[in-house]
Amino acid sequence: MHDAFPTPDIWMPHRVSYGETDTMGVLYYAEYLHLFERGRSEYIRRCGMSYAEVEKRGLILPVREAQCRYRSPAHYDDLLLVRTGISEWTRASMRFVYEIWNEDKTRLLATGMTQHALVNKEGRPVAVPDWFRSLTFSVSQDK
Repeated sequence: MHDAFPTPDIWMPHRVSYGETDTMGVLYYAEYLHLFERGRSEYIRRCGMSYAEVEKRGLILPVREAQCRYRSPAHYDDLLLVRTGISEWTRASMRFVYEIWNEDKTRLLATGMTQHALVNKEGRPVAVPDWFRSLTFSVSQDK
């Protein structure tokens, strides 16, 4: 699966905190969507712009669909690596994809995706601005 992932991509470390786990010390299932969100924000940040700056420029990226496939549990105090990339662009939407790996990248814990509409501040669909599309392709390879 390493080779099929879209590039450019980023890897973001995350240590599982006690508050993110259930009573068995396992990463709570909904926390995976939070990790996807953090990976998405970090992807944009490494492109040279924060999510806040994207919104200041009038572009909002609401999630239209989210999926997560759980493969192996993560536990309290595990160091995880969240891999994030963009797999698809349409005229007014985009799809981020994610993988969550254990610390040494020997065990794939989860895969997922989020589909985003691109809308203006009034919630109307907008075409992907050139500045945004070109920004994402300038991300540095950080493996």
